[in-house]
Amino acid sequence: MSIIVKNITKTYGSQKAVNDVSFEVKQGEIVGLLGPNGAGKSTLMKIITCYKLPTSGSVSVCGFDIIEDAQAIKKRIGYLPENNPLYLDMYVKESLGFVARIYKKKNIKARIEEVIALTGLEKEKHKKIAALSKGYRQRVGLAQSLIHDPEVLILDEPTSGLDPNQLVDIRNLIKDIGKSKTVLFSTHIMQEAEAICNRVIIIDKGIIKADDTIENLQKSLTSQFSFTIQLDKAINIQKLKNIKDVISVKEAENNTYLIESKSNIASQIQKIIIEEKAIVLDLHRKDYSMETIFRELTKK
Repeated sequence: MSIIVKNITKTYGSQKAVNDVSFEVKQGEIVGLLGPNGAGKSTLMKIITCYKLPTSGSVSVCGFDIIEDAQAIKKRIGYLPENNPLYLDMYVKESLGFVARIYKKKNIKARIEEVIALTGLEKEKHKKIAALSKGYRQRVGLAQSLIHDPEVLILDEPTSGLDPNQLVDIRNLIKDIGKSKTVLFSTHIMQEAEAICNRVIIIDKGIIKADDTIENLQKSLTSQFSFTIQLDKAINIQKLKNIKDVISVKEAENNTYLIESKSNIASQIQKIIIEEKAIVLDLHRKDYSMETIFRELTKK
């Protein structure tokens, strides 16, 4: 395991920012840490990256303990904090060289060029960071977190404040990085999770509410099914209404039927279509979106 979190609690006075949290992240996984603002995401990431000590519990990264082996962990982690602290008066290549020297990297020039290519900074590498757009500043932050070739990448709200084009670029970049590294990133944007993650951990008020793949969460939380069917001709709508667990059936234009049910009745629908000797032009089921799952788990 790249990251093992066991029973972590962090208190500030009487407030529990993180409350008895446990999870594991395997090597090569891209895991999204989801939650509303103030849920405990950043606190948890600061504990994993050895910038804060837990009140109780334990964390190991790449087999090293955060208290006993903090330096060993920092060598193996790339960390992009939420506020992306950059020296704005430095040039892009200069800032990467500065971070590389802190990590005592060898062949620094070659590594800088490698990371610049990886993060798409070729056209901006001779500019001052102050002259870059927010999207490119995020790329510089990612490049700095990657310069020492870490095994684990921790990203806190890496796409916050980006425009739609920048969002797509950074998402694709994180997915590419995740092919060779373990990535844990926090977000409260549900589309991020759907676009990037192998798995999501949903946290609210310091407590984990769910830890699973998006597909499994959709299956476990779906209490109502919605089907849309378009056929080449009209059929007996009463047959659809008579299917067990059907809540409602509505007929729309162009021989289209909208069906709500308490269970997955796709096979029964198909059987009726065959009986009616109709041809299916379109048949799809509406699944829970990540946004709906998030609201369902955190609305209380």
